[in-house]
Amino acid sequence: MLEFFIAAAVFGLSGGLSPGPLLALVVSETLARGRSAGLAVSMSPLITDGPAIAAAVLLLGRIENSEPALGIVSIAGGALLTAYGVAGLRGAELEVQESEVDRKVWASLGKGVAVNFLNPNPYLFWLTIGTPILLRAHAKSWAASVGFLVVFYLCLVGSKCVLTVLVARSRTVLRGRAYILVNRILAVVLLVFAVHFIRDGILRLIS
Repeated sequence: MLEFFIAAAVFGLSGGLSPGPLLALVVSETLARGRSAGLAVSMSPLITDGPAIAAAVLLLGRIENSEPALGIVSIAGGALLTAYGVAGLRGAELEVQESEVDRKVWASLGKGVAVNFLNPNPYLFWLTIGTPILLRAHAKSWAASVGFLVVFYLCLVGSKCVLTVLVARSRTVLRGRAYILVNRILAVVLLVFAVHFIRDGILRLIS
């Protein structure tokens, strides 16, 4: 089960710390409305990801006996991980837009839900990367699959919450060496996983 937990931690931290629409909203809401607003936005994946996971499980469940189809999904996942890894190594900057001041935390949560629901990345991740691992974990035991989800969301949401607290204290944290170094390390690990996914996909296609 350790391999599934390691994968969950890597993907969760990468999703939580890498620049993207949701992290940009987390930062902007924190700066404009305070720490509570940023923490509310950080929680939005817990609301929006359920349908994506359910749809991916149903779809992949229908092709689980087709090695070529699973091979294509695995290669697509490897390609997506490669894109994430390369972006992480390039150190893409986080674009933060100014937000009007509004002290209602529920408004921030609503923004986070809307942004994450309309963001294609969670759907692509769960279809090509997350769900294939989740199904393999479930084949081992229900505890492995539950553990994968728990570790993933602890790291995904937890890392955004930690960043929220740090940004609330200092606006320069996202330009700090520690943040950049962590993202670079995660990018390298993602590229390692990408090689594994592509290799697995090729083996499924030629088997």
